[in-house]
Amino acid sequence: MWLINSSIGRKVVMSVTGICLILFLTFHGCMNVVALFSSEGYNMICEFLGANWYAVVATLGLAALAVIHIGYAFWLTMQNRKARGNNSYAVTEKPKSVEWASQNMLVLGIIVLVGLLLHLYNFWYNMMFAELTDATGVFDSADGYAYIEQVFGNPIFAALYIVWIVAIWFHLSHGFWSALQTLGWNNKVWFNRWKLIGNIYVTCLMLLFVAVIVCFAVK
Repeated sequence: MWLINSSIGRKVVMSVTGICLILFLTFHGCMNVVALFSSEGYNMICEFLGANWYAVVATLGLAALAVIHIGYAFWLTMQNRKARGNNSYAVTEKPKSVEWASQNMLVLGIIVLVGLLLHLYNFWYNMMFAELTDATGVFDSADGYAYIEQVFGNPIFAALYIVWIVAIWFHLSHGFWSALQTLGWNNKVWFNRWKLIGNIYVTCLMLLFVAVIVCFAVK
C-alpha cells in the first residue's frame, strides 16, 4: 500500500493526521478558555464529555491519530538519517532556507510527547480514566476546574506546561504549512499565504493555552 510503502505516502499520512490533531487542539483551546469566565460552564463541558460512549470513542480515535502521527514521524526521521548514512554529520552550517524548527522536529516531537504524557496524567487519568474505573481522585472526576486550579497553581507545573506549549508552537508553525505543501498547496502564491496564515493561526491558538496557564498560575 503506497501510504505505507512510499515516503510520499507516509508524508501524506503525517499531514492528514497532523491537520486532524490541530483541529482537536483548536477545540481544546476554545474549551479551556471557558474556564476563564465560568467554572460552572467549564465543568458542564467536562461532564458532557466525561466517560460517555461518544467521548470514549472520540478519545480512542484521537489516541490512534496521535500514535500514527508520532510513529510515522519517527519512522520518517530514522529513514532520512539512514539515507544520509555517513554524511549525516557532514553539514555543520545551517542552510539559510531551512527553518530551525524543521531541523529540530525530532527534538521538538520528543518534548511534545513528554508533555503529552504529563498532561494525560494530570487530567485524563484523574478525570475520564477515574470515571471509567470508578476510582476515587482528589476531586470529582467531572470537576475539571478544580484540577486546572491545582495543576496550574503549582509554579513548577505551570512552567513545564509553558515550555510544552512553546515546543508545540515551534512544531506546528512548521508542520502547518508543511502539511499543506505535502497535500499539494505548494505553488509560490499559496505557499507563502498558507505559511503566513499558519503562523498567525498557530500563534493565536497557543496564546489561548498560555492565557489559561498564566491566569490560573497568578490567581
